[in-house]
Amino acid sequence: MRFTIECEQEEDGRCLAEVIELPGVLAYGRTPEEATSKAQALGLHVLADRIEHGEELAARVTMGDGSVKGVAHVDGIHPCGNEPRNL
Repeated sequence: MRFTIECEQEEDGRCLAEVIELPGVLAYGRTPEEATSKAQALGLHVLADRIEHGEELAARVTMGDGSVKGVAHVDGIHPCGNEPRNL
């Protein structure tokens, strides 16, 4: 599965990037690129921690209408505005 990082600019000018499929994985940066890089690194740390503790790395794929389309296994993070990057 490719994870998506969404970026948005806050009112104070900082950018906030969030790994959508990993709840709570978000990071601030001065630019979208910095925020994306920080969120990607944090996401990788979260995945490494899950591997270390024997947790499952599969994720449910849920569509916008709430329907579940199955389970996909992790193979990378897709930063906003960039090509997919494999781990």
